[in-house]
Amino acid sequence: MATLLTNDQTALPDASTDKPSQSGGNAKPVKTRKELILQRWYALKNERSSWIREYKDISNVLLPRAGRFFVEDRNRGNRRNQNIFDSTATKSLRVLGAGLMAGATSPARPWIALKTPYDDLNKKHSVKTWCADVTKLILDIFNRSNVYRSLHSMYEEIGAFGTSVSIIMTDYQDVIRMYPLTAGEYCISTSDRGEVDTLYREFQKTVAQLVKQFGYANVSDNTRSMYDTGNLDVWRTVIHCIEPNEDRDPSKSDARNMAWTSTYLEIGGSSDSQQSSNMGTTGGDNALLSVSGFKKFRVVAPRWSTYGGDIYGNGPAMDALGDIRQLQHEQLRKGQAIDYMTKPPLQMPTSLKNHDIDTLPGGASYVDSATPNGGIRTLFDVNLRLDYLLSDIEDVRSRIKSAFYEDLFLMLANNTNANMTATEVAELHEEKMLMLGPVIERLHDELLKPLVDAAFDIIVEAGLLPPPPPELAGVSLQVEFVSILAQAQKQIGTNSIDKLTMALGAVVTMQINAQQPVTVLDNFDPDGWYEQYTDALGTDPGLDVDPDQRDAARAARAKAAQQAQQQAAMQQAAETAKTAAQAPTQGGASNVLSDTMSNLTGYTGGPQ
Repeated sequence: MATLLTNDQTALPDASTDKPSQSGGNAKPVKTRKELILQRWYALKNERSSWIREYKDISNVLLPRAGRFFVEDRNRGNRRNQNIFDSTATKSLRVLGAGLMAGATSPARPWIALKTPYDDLNKKHSVKTWCADVTKLILDIFNRSNVYRSLHSMYEEIGAFGTSVSIIMTDYQDVIRMYPLTAGEYCISTSDRGEVDTLYREFQKTVAQLVKQFGYANVSDNTRSMYDTGNLDVWRTVIHCIEPNEDRDPSKSDARNMAWTSTYLEIGGSSDSQQSSNMGTTGGDNALLSVSGFKKFRVVAPRWSTYGGDIYGNGPAMDALGDIRQLQHEQLRKGQAIDYMTKPPLQMPTSLKNHDIDTLPGGASYVDSATPNGGIRTLFDVNLRLDYLLSDIEDVRSRIKSAFYEDLFLMLANNTNANMTATEVAELHEEKMLMLGPVIERLHDELLKPLVDAAFDIIVEAGLLPPPPPELAGVSLQVEFVSILAQAQKQIGTNSIDKLTMALGAVVTMQINAQQPVTVLDNFDPDGWYEQYTDALGTDPGLDVDPDQRDAARAARAKAAQQAQQQAAMQQAAETAKTAAQAPTQGGASNVLSDTMSNLTGYTGGPQ
């Protein structure tokens, strides 16, 4: 593989960024880069704080292993599912994640196609072939890297918390690599256009990991001291921020002057930093580990849906949280009620105190016969109608499954009508796709398009892009989605095309049966029908014939037909002449041909 060129150029911290400068005796000192990072991180955490409680509630009853709400939440195997008494919601979320994975970004089939903005250019065979080759290259890189594993976890994350985030980085082994995050360990912010353009995250690395990744000279004094004494597995807190570089010089292309800055800051908990104390850090110093840059925002942060100026998204789990809580409560109470009915609390006389009472089936207890039942009876009776409770539980389960679109993704698997026609299946797909359409469009805009753009840029910088045809010089490319879900929405339009062609065929049949000219086909463009239908179905461009070759074949076929028609006319003329030569006239003394020649000879004037 060719040597990769990365757009993330690492630059070591500049000592000047850590020193405040003063323009005068009374001027306020300029905040250092460290102080600015801590200040904004604390502000973003405060902005996000109103979402954390709901994130925790969702994590408790849906995904106990997801969510990192404390910086120390790492690799903990303690039991976390004590609040889940019914796993319906978790299974429905799994179905949602798997359905989005198979429907939008299936590793088993193409789900993107590169095209130009111009239809005429897209019809050229060289352009179509090159775009198809680049598409296959991008999908092959995705298959070789961790992209699909990351996408699956992001789909579950966005279904649970409404927002999912992943960092896209150049990788020297896999070309591209994604680093998905979970709720609670990151903060995001948006631009004036409502697009996510800032990411702050807090995580921990060991002393050994910090020194290996950033170098001994760039870590804090505390970390160097621990490294020197062999305390390699002590965890250290790091803040990573990716944000627009407002102070860059556009005329320069070094790491410090790229459009987005990427900075790692090790938190040592300086005592004079209010922000550090608010984050609970203790002891040591803060150190800029790395300052680097990106030409483009290498973070994807899709949101299920947003309202107004909200930064974080709203997901299906938030809509179904009340139903999920109700389901857990009903299952808990159902178990308690069954326990009360099968093993109720007992009321016994004081004379039996400290005596053995066998409450198991077939057990024997010795009591005073003068007292009915020995004075042993239930403390209170519980008469639970389990049928009513189970009916309500099933109703809650159906609402949860509907909230996670389980009925959509398992539509055909759960269908009991074995005689359903293809038309009925198509109409059912159309109805469901209309419900999921807005979510798919948002995933395209906020997740998949930026991912494909990043992969294309990395391929270009790595020198892996095949030479483009001359027609593409100076032409931009755009991504078209041809996944199952995307095609399902497009194929809604094919229903009208199918109805048109069926009606057209019926009219053609009527005209033929009536022995009339088939004039209705004068309104039909077969080439236009083919282009629209193949585009809606997303077929491989390799199946198409080059339009120039097609036109040449048609011209050759027309020329051959014309030549055949001319030969037929010449043959008919020869047959006519032969017949004329054999037809006798003037009592058999001559024939039509000789008489004609004689008549023509007379017009020449003859010899004088």
